[in-house]
Amino acid sequence: MIDLYTDSSPNGFKATIALEELALPYRLHHVRIEAGEHRRPDFLALNPHGRIPVITDDETGITLFESAAILLYLAEKTGQLLPAQTAARWEAVKWLQFHASSVGPIIGQRVHFERFAGTRIPAAIERYQRLTEDVFAVLDQRLAEYPYLAGDDYSIADIAHFGWTHIARIIDFDFSRHRHLSAWHERVAARPAVRKGVTLPAPATDA
Repeated sequence: MIDLYTDSSPNGFKATIALEELALPYRLHHVRIEAGEHRRPDFLALNPHGRIPVITDDETGITLFESAAILLYLAEKTGQLLPAQTAARWEAVKWLQFHASSVGPIIGQRVHFERFAGTRIPAAIERYQRLTEDVFAVLDQRLAEYPYLAGDDYSIADIAHFGWTHIARIIDFDFSRHRHLSAWHERVAARPAVRKGVTLPAPATDA
């Protein structure tokens, strides 16, 4: 059995979507970040960086944090959501890494400076708005050629990016002018497992 420790966030939704897509049995533990539960000793024993999501798998004894690592592990465990064909498999890994190293951190910083920073810093806001547009344009160009980021098949790369485009929509980071990215977002959002995954452990809000 897999235990998932998570909260309602773009990174957390990647794990819940993947587990729902793969129909893996799991126990859900709500780590309430606003209440400081990610800083409790029992959670820090799982992830010393104090961030969600984390999974433990009692079948293998493996504990993992970092959403990209979790997605790769779940795909390898089940043989699903990661293409078998070598070129497509590496496309999935490449776009997963692009998300982990660029898209997620950039949008995350934009969220901080636009929504949560105590002092507005116009230069920082402008920087991350521009960088967000840059990564949206890269994704749009890719999705103009293929229905999914790895190519013809939905994969963990799509799940990773959707976690943040879902939040971008909620907080009005408009990417509608990127029509291929927007069409991809709607295709992914319509999947039953995705619809359920973004409600666990609770829906995200614009708070």
